[in-house]
Amino acid sequence: MTRTTESITPELYAYLVAQGEPVDAVLTDLAEETARLFPDRKGMQIGPEQGTFTTLLTRISGARDAVEIGTFTGYSSLCIARGLPEDGRLLALDISEEWTSVARRYWERAGVADRITLELGPALDSLRALPQEPQFDLAFVDADKEGYVSYWEELVPRMRPGGVLLADNTLSHGRVVKESETSPAVQGIRDFNAHLLGDDRVTQVLLPIGDGLTLALKN
Repeated sequence: MTRTTESITPELYAYLVAQGEPVDAVLTDLAEETARLFPDRKGMQIGPEQGTFTTLLTRISGARDAVEIGTFTGYSSLCIARGLPEDGRLLALDISEEWTSVARRYWERAGVADRITLELGPALDSLRALPQEPQFDLAFVDADKEGYVSYWEELVPRMRPGGVLLADNTLSHGRVVKESETSPAVQGIRDFNAHLLGDDRVTQVLLPIGDGLTLALKN
C-alpha cells in the first residue's frame, strides 16, 4: 500500500500503455499523421491511455449527448464518439479548419462521423448560442488554458445532473506548483483549479493521468 501516486518513468509509462486496451490502427495512424503534419503541436493530442480512459468513462457514464471544446486533429473526439451509443451525439468545437480537416477523415474511417457535429469558431460564442437548460451528459475541455474558467461557467449550467466533465492539462507539466512559472497558460490552469475548489455544483478530483485530468460530476 502507498499513500502517494507513483512517479511515472518512461519505462513504467510504456508498461502502463502496454497493459491497457490495444490501440487500433485508426488511432495509431491518426497520432502518427498528426506528429508528421504538426510536429510543433503534437503535444496537444491526448495519449493512448487517456483515450482509452475517455472511451470507457463515456460508456460507463451512459452519456448520449456530449460536447468537446478543443478538437485539434480528432483523437479525443473519436474516443468519445466510440463510447457513445449509435444514436449518441458529440458537438465538437474548434477554431481551425486545417486541424479538423484531419479529424473529419479519421472520423469517417472509424465509422463515427455520423455521431459528431463539428462547429468552427470561438467556442465561447458557440456555447453561449446554445439553450441554457441542461442538455449534455459529458463534456471534455482541452483548449486554450486562459479560457478554462469561462468555458466551465458556460458548461456547468448546461450539464444534466450526474453529468461528467473532464478538463485536460490541469497539472500543466508540473508548472502549477512552481512560483517562477508565470505564463498566462500556467496561471490560467491555476485559476481554473482554484475555481473548482469553490464550486459546490460539482464533485471533482484531479487525476494524474497524462498532464493532469480533472474529473468532475455535476451534483
